[in-house]
Amino acid sequence: MPDTPFDSKQRPVWCPGCGDYGIMAALKQAFMSLDLKPHQVVIVSGIGCGSKLPDYVHAYGYMSIHGRPLAVATGVKLANPELTVVAVDGDGDAYGIGGNHLIHTARRNMDITHIVQNNQVYALTKGQFSPTTDTGARTSTSPFGVIEAPIMPLALALAAGAAFVARGVAFDPKGTAGLMTEAIRHPGYALLDVLQPCVSFNKINTYEWYRQRVYKVSDDQRANSHDSGDFYAAMKLAREWGDRIPLGVIYRRTREPYHSALPGLARGPLPARPLDDIGADGFERLLDEYV
Repeated sequence: MPDTPFDSKQRPVWCPGCGDYGIMAALKQAFMSLDLKPHQVVIVSGIGCGSKLPDYVHAYGYMSIHGRPLAVATGVKLANPELTVVAVDGDGDAYGIGGNHLIHTARRNMDITHIVQNNQVYALTKGQFSPTTDTGARTSTSPFGVIEAPIMPLALALAAGAAFVARGVAFDPKGTAGLMTEAIRHPGYALLDVLQPCVSFNKINTYEWYRQRVYKVSDDQRANSHDSGDFYAAMKLAREWGDRIPLGVIYRRTREPYHSALPGLARGPLPARPLDDIGADGFERLLDEYV
């Protein structure tokens, strides 16, 4: 892709063929399509291969600890709601140790775009099975096959109250960039699960495996098309996996973002407020506003 203001001087160290390259390219395209500037964007990541992304994008970045990017992203958004806040982590980070953060971020409707790089293994630590690994898959920690049922992240997000749920694939950067653009525009929590092959440790869910199964849902309200405002139709699609895997916007509805309802932010973001607006008793008054 052509040079963008979001290009970093740091070179990625991902494996050749890793799906993270496509995800990064799509994210930069989305930022450009929204006419965002690097100083307007904060990318918060967790721990994992894909969570190195803040190093490779010229914008504000914060690498948190494993499973905690949504908690940190929440703090960033509340400190300055004018920032575009994007949380990026892997399936183990987001759906494993970070699972409870996902649930509560979704129900609160924090204005955060959550991009999950779902390769169905813990790739950074050499291929252990993750919460999204298919039953029966043999990995470094399941030599006789995984006996657990995989989590269904889109269905989980819907059940938790997420108002925007979508899925893309790493090998379609243009299509995934479009989904990222819609997710960032959405006023509230938006989950975008991006399927990405791990060429080093996942020999089952390969590029070819996905190409034989994925299909794009229509959202243009024509006959037989998917109505993204229908919760029950969305839940049915969210649970579809195996021979057919849906891509696109699965569900969307409008809810007031969490920060919009906070009295403490009624007069604007704290960094933009003059010191005399706070005064000598500022901390106590700010506490009263928030509580």
